[in-house]
Amino acid sequence: MLYRFREAQAAELGLGTRADRRPKMASACKSLRECERWRGEILRELSRKVSKIQDAGLTDYEVRDVNDEINKLMREKRHWENQIIALGGANYRRNVAMLDDDGKEVPGTKGYKYFGRAKDLPGVRELFQSKKKEEEEENQALAFYKKFMNQGPGYFGDLDEADGKLLEYEHQAEEEEWRDEYTNIREILNLPLDDPIPKMPRGPSAHSSPLPSNGHSPPQPPVTSKRKAQEEDTEMDTVNVESTAPEQAKRPRKVGADGAAKSNVIQSNGDADSIRAHASAAATYLGFLSPEDLMPPTLPTREELEGVLLALRKQALVEEYFGE
Repeated sequence: MLYRFREAQAAELGLGTRADRRPKMASACKSLRECERWRGEILRELSRKVSKIQDAGLTDYEVRDVNDEINKLMREKRHWENQIIALGGANYRRNVAMLDDDGKEVPGTKGYKYFGRAKDLPGVRELFQSKKKEEEEENQALAFYKKFMNQGPGYFGDLDEADGKLLEYEHQAEEEEWRDEYTNIREILNLPLDDPIPKMPRGPSAHSSPLPSNGHSPPQPPVTSKRKAQEEDTEMDTVNVESTAPEQAKRPRKVGADGAAKSNVIQSNGDADSIRAHASAAATYLGFLSPEDLMPPTLPTREELEGVLLALRKQALVEEYFGE
């Protein structure tokens, strides 16, 4: 009679008999019904432990032990839920925050939770207060730097030249710096300062603003003589295709090619003259340099390079077969 009473009491408490105890490994149970049963038993034990940890008569050591047992049961419950999912059962795992009686999330770090009086243990409250303080500092830093995030092109200065004021200011600053440097160079070279200051040399792109204020399109670059010669060549080719005499078709092409070659020579001569003029103008301000010193170096032609490479190859062959 006493044995039956103990067995019924153990079954009521969820302890079970020796032959009917919960397996230590959830993966050892292959029955979905048994997994559901053991999960329900763990939930009942969790309910009793959470009620027990609220007892004010427990010492701090007992509260820590009960809190450890609750976390152990939580891990075991998670193993049984994984086994139920593996056997094709319901998915009890939900990504929902665990709440206490006050509706607040149960505090904890790295999976370890604190229930009931465990939240008031010495050292635990300070831990959560320091963590809360760190989160507040991070939120303040994020709120401070949030105003610098997701900015438009105006924040990075891409629209500074849209109204043309910045370009005008830079132009004036360049003129002032040019006058100051010119005066300094005249003083260094012991030249008279009464001479008028020449204008600052600028390229063709400096006179045409990239963003004209009058709304008109910028001036197109002039068509070079080479381009004109090519257009004439193509026009004459189309005329010659329509004509029937092949001999007459060859003459305009030859004339066009000769015109293109002549225009290239004229253009190269014009470039050389402009370069020499710039060198002469610069040499007037630098008395210790001649215009020839300021000229760009002359590059060898293709025939000269081929001749040098051929001579080096011949010399290498002679040294290989006949020696030095």
